[in-house]
Amino acid sequence: MRFYNHAKWPPFIALLLFLVPFGILGQSGERPNVIIINADDIGYGDLGAYGATLVKTPQIDRLAKEGRRFTDFHSASAVCSPSRYALITGRYPSRRDFWNPISLRTPLMVAPDRTTIADVMKRAGYRTGIVGKWHLGFGNESPIDWNKELRPGPLELGFDSYFGVPILNSHPPFVYVEDHKVVGLTPEDPMVYGKKAETRWFPEKMGLDAIGGGRAAHALYDDRMVGTVLKDKAVEFIRKHKDTPFFLYYATTNIHHPFTPAPRFIGTSKAGRYGDFIHELDWIVGEIVRTLEEEGLTENTMLIFTSDNGGMLNQGGQDAYSQGHHQNDGLLGFKFDAWEGGHRVPMIVRWPGRVPAGSVSNELLSNADFLATMAALVDLGLKEDEGPDSYNMLPAFTGTPKKPIRDQLVISPNKKDNLAIRKGKWMYISGQGGGGFSATKAGEHAFGGPAAFPFTGQRNSDIENGKLREGAPKAQLYNLEADIKESENLYDQNPRVARKMKELLEKTLAPD
Repeated sequence: MRFYNHAKWPPFIALLLFLVPFGILGQSGERPNVIIINADDIGYGDLGAYGATLVKTPQIDRLAKEGRRFTDFHSASAVCSPSRYALITGRYPSRRDFWNPISLRTPLMVAPDRTTIADVMKRAGYRTGIVGKWHLGFGNESPIDWNKELRPGPLELGFDSYFGVPILNSHPPFVYVEDHKVVGLTPEDPMVYGKKAETRWFPEKMGLDAIGGGRAAHALYDDRMVGTVLKDKAVEFIRKHKDTPFFLYYATTNIHHPFTPAPRFIGTSKAGRYGDFIHELDWIVGEIVRTLEEEGLTENTMLIFTSDNGGMLNQGGQDAYSQGHHQNDGLLGFKFDAWEGGHRVPMIVRWPGRVPAGSVSNELLSNADFLATMAALVDLGLKEDEGPDSYNMLPAFTGTPKKPIRDQLVISPNKKDNLAIRKGKWMYISGQGGGGFSATKAGEHAFGGPAAFPFTGQRNSDIENGKLREGAPKAQLYNLEADIKESENLYDQNPRVARKMKELLEKTLAPD
């Protein structure tokens, strides 16, 4: 289902299509503000509204009580950077051959002439902004020259403003970027590749020798305060644009490792530093909600909360798991995997008076669907090459569609050989294992795959004693209606279904 280009329709039908979206905006016809909070590495079981008990998330749970919670929502990739590509462009990252997190040397992964979610909202007269983690690169050349203007970047993709963490909070550079420039960088002290960064050290930080210099810029970055700084910038954006329709994409660094909540949150959960970082995230969401209330914007703001991928079994995740907090609620696998734990994520929408309060939807949807949804919201037609993998979710936000919005969904894990496709109750994974991390020892950052099964207590018919079983099928097929935890691979028992799913996957993806 696409949101149609009105130019293709007779005038009276185009007029009808024009009126329908604004009919759900209320009698005033006032265009709603939109805020998408895209949390980092929040798993399906990390929130109270989704069953968590060792962490408390009253602010996010409030959104679920006042809006709609989705149970079958997925990131189009189980990996951070490709997932963000899908959200912004409405395209499967596999079309771009995009599978891995990018590094500080990687140029912009989105072509500036690609239509983005920000382009859509800007065409409709919205002020557009991004605050937080970008992680999609800058410029046209590798390696990025951090001492020059970082162009093209978010501002060339439809955003009016940007402030945030350019890569991620575990990898350098540990600086902030505003619009096109590194904040606080001075010509007399440039950033230099291969020089150790002068930054506070946490056990799970990586690549500290990758880039240094820029001492003044690095000094502005205090790990314990990143969440607060980004929250303040998001609040500032809301207050600045309160008198005009605005679109804010707010990508938090919570709860990506290293787990560095502000001191007031340390020790507040029963799931260690992992849970403490969730508590800070919940406070951040509460501050956004409070700002909307203070500015009288609650009723006319669509507030969306979701995550870029499933929870991760890193060192902090292992600690939390050992304490009884299961970040993906028992779903098989973790971040990076094609298994459900890698990409089935929370999604909550609050829009008072339009989205039924306290409701739940099991509609199959994806973060790639935000672009078409925003286009429908502002009554903007899309061309065939604009967000080709994006579907309008508004009917699932405000009601109960009679027919499924999506009939299939492609999922990218970390490894290309494990590309997966969902259709109805069936999930097909084109290779063996999860396709994600595979370090073999507990305590390792990249612990995962079959080796992690003895630690997690999870079960899968292809895995025995922490290893792939000899003679295991070459691919995987699961009936999610009967087996949401993917414990039984039905590939050999249902060869006809497996063949059709493989053919569908091959037919669905045409390269860009």
